[in-house]
Amino acid sequence: MLAVEQLTKRYGSREAVRGISFSVEKGEIVGFLGPNGAGKSTTLRMITGFLAPTGGRIQVGEIDAVADPIGARRQIGYMPEGVPLYLEMRVHEYLRYRAELKGIGRKAREEAVERSLGQAAVEDAADRIIGQLSKGYRQRVGLADALLADPPLLILDEPTSGLDPNQIRSIRALIRGFEGEKTVFLSTHILPEVEATCGRVVILNEGRIVGEGDPAQLRGRAAGGTVRFVGRGELGAFEAALAALEGADAVRLDVDGELVRGRVRLEGADAAERLFAAVAEAGLALRELKTEGTSLEDVFTALTTEEAAGSDDALEDDDDLEEAADDDEEGADDLEGASADEDDEPADDDETLAEEDES
Repeated sequence: MLAVEQLTKRYGSREAVRGISFSVEKGEIVGFLGPNGAGKSTTLRMITGFLAPTGGRIQVGEIDAVADPIGARRQIGYMPEGVPLYLEMRVHEYLRYRAELKGIGRKAREEAVERSLGQAAVEDAADRIIGQLSKGYRQRVGLADALLADPPLLILDEPTSGLDPNQIRSIRALIRGFEGEKTVFLSTHILPEVEATCGRVVILNEGRIVGEGDPAQLRGRAAGGTVRFVGRGELGAFEAALAALEGADAVRLDVDGELVRGRVRLEGADAAERLFAAVAEAGLALRELKTEGTSLEDVFTALTTEEAAGSDDALEDDDDLEEAADDDEEGADDLEGASADEDDEPADDDETLAEEDES
């Protein structure tokens, strides 16, 4: 449903996105992970046609999104981070207005609104003013907007940003419900979100893909794990014993009365045995020893911190937006003009304004 090949975005001598390639199959829910400044939002803006790529290819279904961005947009439902809404309008009024902008015919418009209200589970708020809704309900309204034209591909940028735990669970359940029916490409930096909703992940760091696969595969590829222990002895003695332990990383020790509690990231399948031997050799006693499997957080940290080490040219997302406003203003105008000339649909004008609000 979505294929990206050697996608690149440059701002002067700096590269925000550096020749990335990945694909999302029909019906998949795929998470797009990365720390702040990794280039996630820049990538999404290129996929959705708001930024022109410097190089590479984007395929949405059977459409070349670089050659035909307007045609590609018709296949995409895009929900940007911090959904821009008209707060003074009622939900059903707003969605009817958006349906008209998206070129949905008058006869089909009401049906599209009712369907999207149901898909986003926001029917009970249809007659309410958007500005009076909770942030969770506003996110649902944004999702309903993305679903109006019944697109086969949903692009969601930080869909649970700023929500409370109950609202987050609700949005996650909605997204999981699309599996097998719609293709979802979900950008986030919240790891539990990926574990709860996505069957596969793509990890981006400093404009490059540094990991890809389902969460279980990524955890399995990472050697070692975390060893937790509780021992009796001097803190300094434990520090010395662990410092001499080959492969020990991310050591954390805390004193709890007469006990020392520790957490150590240690490479190798025999991590617990080697830690026990090192502590025993130092004449220290252990009361508890527990090995934890590698978490997605461990994998994410390892991939993104190793890649970042020695690199000083990361481009922050905010910088991307500021420079994109200058570098791509002409391209955005071309897209708007193409939309008006081809179909006399003002949808792209409105989406461009929404994007500017987000920036």
